Amino acid sequence: MSYSHHTMGSGSRTARRSFDFGRTHVVRPKGKHQATIVWLHGLGDNGSSWSQLLESLPLPNIKWICPTAPTRPVAIFGGFPCTAWFDVGEFSEDGPDDWEGLDASAAHIANLLSTEPSDVKVGIGGFSMGAAMALYSATSCALGRYGNGNPYPINLRVVVGLSGWLPGSRGLRNKIEVSHEAARRAASLPILLTHGTCDDVVPYKFGEKSAHSLSIAGFRYLTFKTYEGIGHYTVPKEMDEVCNWLTARLGLEGSR
Repeated sequence: MSYSHHTMGSGSRTARRSFDFGRTHVVRPKGKHQATIVWLHGLGDNGSSWSQLLESLPLPNIKWICPTAPTRPVAIFGGFPCTAWFDVGEFSEDGPDDWEGLDASAAHIANLLSTEPSDVKVGIGGFSMGAAMALYSATSCALGRYGNGNPYPINLRVVVGLSGWLPGSRGLRNKIEVSHEAARRAASLPILLTHGTCDDVVPYKFGEKSAHSLSIAGFRYLTFKTYEGIGHYTVPKEMDEVCNWLTARLGLEGSR
């Protein structure tokens, strides 16, 4: 699927970027379909690898949708092209934000959830850059709009971010505080963040800082889990935590 975005430059010049998303992999629920979660891979990865792990989890009531990001030049790799949800110069909330890339991917993800049945709860999760994308979607949901001002159409029920960071954190608190509706949505959205203390790709301090930024912006339903001695990868204990948290927050019928 391709999204074209126009941005007005100085004078009458118009810059145009088109984003071609890769293949989407779907893991169908083995039991009663109660929830659908879009799960987002990290930089340079694809939807297939995560779909295999998610299929093995004891969550028979969840449908997983695992899209693949567009292939694009990425600044942190000196412009070398790879799959990325947005352009990034550094893995932290301190770097410049690629609003156009963030909005294009957030819209693609929302579109994947837009056709789910009304009685099915929907959410977004991800690892590394995928976690960053999930958190950007969470803030868009709370604000009711993307960074470009277009309305955000999905009522997210859960967001999970493993080893990630929060894009667009600057000014987030002010944007949410001026809207009663945004503050209400932020306060009621459950978010689970996990991070390893020995992460050498997205340092632990960035995960911790992102959790703090979300908390002070009004995301009160936030859980931040620390994994001592763990690097930039997931471990079974962490995925068990994700399973238990999703089962509780989504009110799933259990793992059998």
